[in-house]
Amino acid sequence: MHRKIFFALAVLVALVFTMTLKAQAQQPAAVPGAVVTQAPAEDNPYGDVLTFQGFVKRTGVMAYPLIILSMIAFFMIVLFGFTVRQGTVVSDAFMNSADALIRKQDYLGLLAVCNRRNECIARITSKTLDFATRNPSASFEEVKEVTEAEGNRQSSLLLARIAYLGDVGAIAPMLGLLGTTLGMITTFHEISGKGVGGSNQLGLAQGVSEALLCTASGLVIGIPSLMFYAIFRGKVNRLISEMEAATTHLMALLAVQYKRAARAVAGQ
Repeated sequence: MHRKIFFALAVLVALVFTMTLKAQAQQPAAVPGAVVTQAPAEDNPYGDVLTFQGFVKRTGVMAYPLIILSMIAFFMIVLFGFTVRQGTVVSDAFMNSADALIRKQDYLGLLAVCNRRNECIARITSKTLDFATRNPSASFEEVKEVTEAEGNRQSSLLLARIAYLGDVGAIAPMLGLLGTTLGMITTFHEISGKGVGGSNQLGLAQGVSEALLCTASGLVIGIPSLMFYAIFRGKVNRLISEMEAATTHLMALLAVQYKRAARAVAGQ
């Protein structure tokens, strides 16, 4: 699953850069001797920042990591919006099927159902039944330990998936601050070689303004990422609680079947 996610992300990044390079190649080249007319100033002084070339020109080398992080954050938000839902963790259809098959003691049929479904509760049930069928002499407590271990693993996987979005939200502002620091260093280095005067102050103000765009860009990426991370974390915690309740229900049904089998053996 993770390989598919990173492969799709790499394809998305490559597609964006290909489109950018194609747009740059299609721009008309300057003709020698031609009179260049300057376009009138736009009402929005930050209009050029909204374009890819203007953003890269204003923010410098840190523009590329920030753009990649923004695409990663957008991709994760869309992905988790479709995958972090109840149908991928526990569903009523699977629980009804599992309840009926356990009451019939049709463990092989339930194992086949688990292998056909891609749900967390199905993986937990599959691991439990696989251990129980391979070890007929195992006690119910041993089977319960296998179930709890697999349940903890599935819960950790759910939390680890959305943790990547929180990491993006934490890294983006730091990259923006790094870009601002590098821009300030470059600006002061260039101004230190010039004379003192109004142009020096004007260059300093312009350089600081452009350098702070990196910090603003990092915050624009980081704040929504952390907001959606908090939303998905709450949703995952709720789904984990429902998964634990469903697992407890299935284990209670198995406990009844184990007791029934034990009484049958004792009666013989």
